[in-house]
Amino acid sequence: MSDCKQEEPPVILCEMCAEDDRKPARKTCMKCEISMCVQHLQAHLTTPVLLQTHPLTEPTTLGGANKCPQHGKMVEYYCLDDRKPARKTCMKCEISMCVQHLQAHLTTPVLLQTHPLTEPTTLGGANKCPQHGKMVEYYCLDDMTCVCVSCAIEDQHRLHNMKTFSTAHKELMETLDTEQKALLLKTDDDNISLEKWEKSATEKLDHSSVRLLDAVKNLRDVTLASLQSSVSARMVSIKTSKSSIQAAQNEKDTFRFLQMYSQVHQDVEKAKTVDLRKGLEPGKDRDKLVGELRQDGEKMVKQATEFWGSLLTLVDPENHQELLPTALDLTFDPQTLGPGMSLSEDNRKVFSNSWMKKNVGSAHMFRIQSTQPFSSFHRWVVSISKAYSWMVGVCDQKNTNDIKDRDIYGLSCEGDQLSSITTEYNDVFEASPSEMRTDEEPKKEKKRNVSFQVIKPPVEDVATKTGWLELIEVIWSFPNSLSFFSRIGKYQKIKITTINIASNSWEMSPFVCLEEEKSQSGVTKSKTDSATALGVKQPLQKIWRCPCGREYTETSDGYTYRGRLYQRNSRTPCSCGIVIGTPNVTEVLCELL
Repeated sequence: MSDCKQEEPPVILCEMCAEDDRKPARKTCMKCEISMCVQHLQAHLTTPVLLQTHPLTEPTTLGGANKCPQHGKMVEYYCLDDRKPARKTCMKCEISMCVQHLQAHLTTPVLLQTHPLTEPTTLGGANKCPQHGKMVEYYCLDDMTCVCVSCAIEDQHRLHNMKTFSTAHKELMETLDTEQKALLLKTDDDNISLEKWEKSATEKLDHSSVRLLDAVKNLRDVTLASLQSSVSARMVSIKTSKSSIQAAQNEKDTFRFLQMYSQVHQDVEKAKTVDLRKGLEPGKDRDKLVGELRQDGEKMVKQATEFWGSLLTLVDPENHQELLPTALDLTFDPQTLGPGMSLSEDNRKVFSNSWMKKNVGSAHMFRIQSTQPFSSFHRWVVSISKAYSWMVGVCDQKNTNDIKDRDIYGLSCEGDQLSSITTEYNDVFEASPSEMRTDEEPKKEKKRNVSFQVIKPPVEDVATKTGWLELIEVIWSFPNSLSFFSRIGKYQKIKITTINIASNSWEMSPFVCLEEEKSQSGVTKSKTDSATALGVKQPLQKIWRCPCGREYTETSDGYTYRGRLYQRNSRTPCSCGIVIGTPNVTEVLCELL
């Protein structure tokens, strides 16, 4: 049997020597993960900080297990500045170096590739991971923070988007350039420029204030002060973001750039949220100011009211817009009028002198037509008599008064109760399973269902407000949604609800439906009665209603009230003095404003 020859361990060479003159290694630094010859080992043996922090072992081969499998990254070599002025700081070695000690980092290929150098800086706690105590080497794009290798591969950042400093610096610089262009475009836009917005608002208010009494001046001063404060605050956000971006772009040091990027990002995001047309920021101050303007504005003469409205629009444009008239192309369809009804000359006002007074319990639908096609966006404001329950919205143009046979979407009001009206289609089987043959597949059809959903008032005490539900503004975002608002006064509006439209019909048009709300006896109709009244004919009962509100039932002999008969030709007066049976006075049922 042949003698077994033991293989001699391979000679480990210095990794810092030139490739064609590599000397045998004497030690391996476990911190640097580099094997060094006697010459290159001197720095580790004579530098106190390296002696304390860099453990040396017998020469060993540091293979793939000690390197990144993707990047093949080597580790660092440390140097000391020896109390001479530092020229660079090695982020990997955590040491600042003078010209002499920097040479190894500048001439050794492995160090040039893997040890990032920055301008001289004091390496404190900010450069180390507070959790693991290791140098930060990566940048987490998700959390916008520098992390160490343990954070990157073990802890909460393990599944995050991690980048090396150089890659992160490049990508974030590109992001900043994009953000800067977008921000400049936003601030340069004439329509939303802060400076032009402030100038325009101030000029408008000053022009209006000339016509007002001295009492108005206090309101103007308070409002302008608040607006100017808000403008100044938002201008600070814009200017701060510009300064932050400029500082970041001028920062050549990668590490410093990454350290400051999180704050730069916050400044940019804050500037992006600035709404230059928003008015005052939401809060108690804005609410308080709006309340004062409302209370004092109501006491002003016409000029003061106009100025007051201008201030509200400026401060809170979302909820305070001047009441604009309904487009002239929208009118009531004359063909949808009932007996005893008439239209104004412009077809925007419906009159009645008999219908509602003689037909208790009946309902009538008035279609609103347009000379222009219904598309994109439509808005109308309707005033409805308080004496009736009503529905407003859109429905298909079928020639029927039965609500169940229409696609209908809208808002209903009976007494103080508001309800949204929607149409849904449900799948139903034409026959029950027991009525079908075993080899027959069930046939489905779509069944229309009109539903009412009670709506709570948007504000707790809104129902007590003067003008609540007297004017209804409808905004139709064709064809998908309807929004309803109650207009109070010339400038204030309160949103009631928005409903989605999912109709199979493209032939939809606006409508107003009226039904007498209750009789003089106080019996109020339910919502079900209101819906049924659109499709079920009610027995007609002739009623004469006095202008004072008292109702008399008309019979063949005359008029009765609470069981008492008043002869037809007796000319007996009502308690208010009007002769019972006098021809009915014309009243306005509804009007497009």
